[in-house]
Amino acid sequence: MLSHIKDFLKTLTTQPGIYQMLGENGKILYIGKARNIKKRVTSYFSAAMKDIKTLALLKHVQDIHIIITHTENEALLLECNLIKKYKPHYNVLFRDDKSFPYILITHEKPYPSIDFYRGNKKTNGYYFGPYPSSLAVRETIHLIQKIFGLRISSDKYYPKRSRPCLKYQIGLCSGACAGLISEKDYQESVQHAILFLQGKNQLVVKQLKQQMDDASRALQYEKAAKIRDQLAKFHELQEHQCVSAEQGDADVIGFSAQGIVCIQLLMVRGGRILGSHSYYPTVPLNATREEILTSFITQHYLNQQEEVHLIPKEIILDSHLPERNWLINALSEQAKHKVHISGNVRGERKKWLEMANASAEQSAASRLRHHMNTQERFIALQTLLDKEKIQNLARIECFDISHTMGEATVASCVVFDENGAVKKDYRHFNIKDITPGDDVAAMRQAVFRRYQGSLSKSMSLPDVILIDGGPAQLAVARHILLELHLDQITLIGVAKGAGRKPGLETLHIAEHPPIHLSTDSPALHLIQQIRDEAHRFAITGHRNQRDKKRLTSSLETIPGIGVNRRCELLRHFSGIQAIKHANLDELKKVPGISHALAKRIYEALRLMKE
Repeated sequence: MLSHIKDFLKTLTTQPGIYQMLGENGKILYIGKARNIKKRVTSYFSAAMKDIKTLALLKHVQDIHIIITHTENEALLLECNLIKKYKPHYNVLFRDDKSFPYILITHEKPYPSIDFYRGNKKTNGYYFGPYPSSLAVRETIHLIQKIFGLRISSDKYYPKRSRPCLKYQIGLCSGACAGLISEKDYQESVQHAILFLQGKNQLVVKQLKQQMDDASRALQYEKAAKIRDQLAKFHELQEHQCVSAEQGDADVIGFSAQGIVCIQLLMVRGGRILGSHSYYPTVPLNATREEILTSFITQHYLNQQEEVHLIPKEIILDSHLPERNWLINALSEQAKHKVHISGNVRGERKKWLEMANASAEQSAASRLRHHMNTQERFIALQTLLDKEKIQNLARIECFDISHTMGEATVASCVVFDENGAVKKDYRHFNIKDITPGDDVAAMRQAVFRRYQGSLSKSMSLPDVILIDGGPAQLAVARHILLELHLDQITLIGVAKGAGRKPGLETLHIAEHPPIHLSTDSPALHLIQQIRDEAHRFAITGHRNQRDKKRLTSSLETIPGIGVNRRCELLRHFSGIQAIKHANLDELKKVPGISHALAKRIYEALRLMKE
């Protein structure tokens, strides 16, 4: 405890600011904000009854640091920033997620495209969202394609197309690339899609009906029939989207604490529910509902200048927050518009809140079941390893190799702990300088790169490493760990059974006979789960590398061939294979290709063929 606490309290100011409670070696235990620093810090040392969390905190406090701010809102922002930076043990902590995805309709003329978008808004166009997940964005884009036929083809490939793709054949595109729809009709579809994304469904229906009537009166029966089909699809969509109010932008916060705390964020834009997202904070003992909700609001919305558009005009929850007015002022100042925090709501907003709370309870129950299942599996594997005198199982890493006939070899490393997958610690390794298809050499390189140097220092080392493979892969991994003085880590090779059938795996541990577990073994289920995740992650990395390599034109490697000349060559010959078989005179006929450049292209492509 602080020495001379009374003298310290006398020196405190009555200005707003934040206070940091420090433990041994200056470690930050708790960060708080205050309108009046003196009054707030003094309350910790008064004779009044304190909760269990505060009593536990004060037992470890060795010092208190104070930072004065000019305004109360600055104190709130600074507290949020420091909590995110230092992650104190006694604060409620929310994990930083990736930026939210959007739907983008470009300004491209005459046929704009619709696409998934995440990141800074650098591309010109109309942005709709944010959406709570990429799945919600892709589902919405699919609906818009189905009803309005907007193209999703990239602007990089769209100008080169002369005939419609498969999307047109299955009714998900209007064939703009092949000129199968007029600019006027396409632009009308774009405007209807924009109105739909803004939640103005009735206006869309009204305009479509008017267009259908106009087409019918003009004896354009085929066009009228197409609009009739659009209306039918739109009405079908509205029947499924029963939750729509035609107005209102709000974030609805549901809460559940049944063994695990869950915050469910329901996003409503233009009166339409875009989807929801679950958050599972790290909560200190005996944290109150109001404290958790206040921490979520500050950490989710504040101190992200590039994401101020995430702050809606209304935040709906079913708790009275003691610092409600303070939060409203800070959020309004950050968002540059008035923000309301509503607790006592009725009608449509009450339905939203009930839905958010029900979703939070369901998500918490599901998460808890998954957590208990994972813990049970860890205990089972721990029991198995204890027989081999291996203890303290808390973190498992698994390696897998993926390639296609030796092409674009990629290794994956996935990480699991008692709470499940630790995705922030996942890694891909692009394997180079080995004989194509040599999985043993690929495993040697992956394990070495994972645990040597700065990478191993930035993460916790595992207690167990799973190697997807048999004795050969296990031996090379063991050699690398010995070389790096990490031989205390337990290595297990997971060899696939006959026909790669799950349940027939053989486990190899150095200097021990092979182990076969029963198909209902929780330990085997955990190993299979981690092995399958490593396999999925490896395939994802391999496919990305393979596709990137195959999409790179061989023309790009030839000096003097830029985007324009490459397009001219492809347009003139209708494909890379025709260019490869062209002679020097044929190459010289392409606009912009001189004799010297044609000779350079001819020689370069001939070498590639060889």
